[in-house]
Amino acid sequence: MSELSKAQRNAVAELLRVSPVADELGRRFGAAGHELHLVGGSVRDALLGRLGDDLDFCTDARPEQTLALVKSWADAIWETGREFGTIGIQKDGLRIEITTFRAEAYDGLTRNPVVEYGDNLLDDLRRRDFTINAMAVSLPAHVFTDPYGGLDDLAAGIIRTPDSPATSFSDDPLRMLRAARFAAKLCFTVDKAVVEAMTEMAADLDRITAERIREEFTKLLCGVDPIAGLRLLVDTGLADRFIPEISGLKLEIDEHAQHKDVYEHTLIVVTNAIRLEGDAGPDFVLRMAALMHDVGKPATKAVGRDGRVSFHHHEVVGARLTKQRMKAMRFPKDVTSEVVELVALHLRFYGYGRGEWTDSAVRRYVTDAGELLPRLHKLTRSDCTTRNKRKAAALSADYDALEERIARIEAEEDLARVRPDLDGNAIMELLGVPPGPIVGQAWRFLKELRLDRGPLDRDEAEAELQRWAREQGHIS
Repeated sequence: MSELSKAQRNAVAELLRVSPVADELGRRFGAAGHELHLVGGSVRDALLGRLGDDLDFCTDARPEQTLALVKSWADAIWETGREFGTIGIQKDGLRIEITTFRAEAYDGLTRNPVVEYGDNLLDDLRRRDFTINAMAVSLPAHVFTDPYGGLDDLAAGIIRTPDSPATSFSDDPLRMLRAARFAAKLCFTVDKAVVEAMTEMAADLDRITAERIREEFTKLLCGVDPIAGLRLLVDTGLADRFIPEISGLKLEIDEHAQHKDVYEHTLIVVTNAIRLEGDAGPDFVLRMAALMHDVGKPATKAVGRDGRVSFHHHEVVGARLTKQRMKAMRFPKDVTSEVVELVALHLRFYGYGRGEWTDSAVRRYVTDAGELLPRLHKLTRSDCTTRNKRKAAALSADYDALEERIARIEAEEDLARVRPDLDGNAIMELLGVPPGPIVGQAWRFLKELRLDRGPLDRDEAEAELQRWAREQGHIS
């Protein structure tokens, strides 16, 4: 009972914070003969003491009636969700969405919901995804409605559906993915009956658009405990529907025999990466790169004569598979590019401890990573999951030495802005050529020279350029 009392005290405090706006809005709707309720995630978060500035309301008013009620009151209005019964407004720094009671369902064929308006609160709450999101508070009276035991489930940390799981997931198969996402976000346990339905109905996720899946998966991976969510996706077969490479990692034994399989190693790498994120909050690019860094191993597995397993060039194959998967999930090109580059580079560090790296190799490491270098540092350190304390300490010391060496060379040479020692204008003037392919070839030659040898003075750079141009037949 103490947990419920604490949740209720949280709710009171949170609702008092937003009540001047919420109650005023409730009075406007009441005066027009309509109901207004704070609902769903807003009530859940209020009970958890973490209500933000985004508020969700439901009402029996239709969208056109809602518009008429808020038109002269709101600071701003948007109608992008009107076809789904939602009107958005902004008032005193709060972002508010007001949705007409709904009884939406999928027809089992299309990939978008068919919206049907409802006429009462209880039916609206019944069609919501989980009991913890099926609670409401009326405004301005503040009457609490919880017909499906959401408050008890919130206190117990359980994710259940208001209706039967099969009915709920038939209405919207994305809810199966949302169950895993809430497990990751709230660190809750998913009810056994819900897990069974997720397993039996995993194929229904194919009815959902890639964009909607991407949004839920991104939120899952950026949750407090994404490992719980990822395990649920793999164990229920949901991962096989949109990111099968992760499940595929269970088939391969870790080449160092340190883990049950590459899948378990990967989950540890994700955990390590999260630990290194710092105070900036969830870094999706880093977490996704950690998740995908070894997906090339199944396709590159080889067993030597001595029985040792190897995965040569798995980073190259993994980068290609990552690009294909993220493209299929409709991730933005810039996000995909960053994750792919990290996967491709994650093995570059290995070998540094043998003393084989020249300053040129360090320059190329920094230049190839570019702005991703801080993330590459974290990913590479996260990939060390050996239980051999001596080996782990040696790898950590080697990477410390590399970072110190990078810092020294950066201080001397400004590695962040490596450029040839001669620009395009100087190249054209020295070689007597117009703008064109020769200038680009010369620029690339000088950049390679800069990476190999470090900064050159003007005379050295000009002499090297003329030598190159003669060898290429560009000048006599």
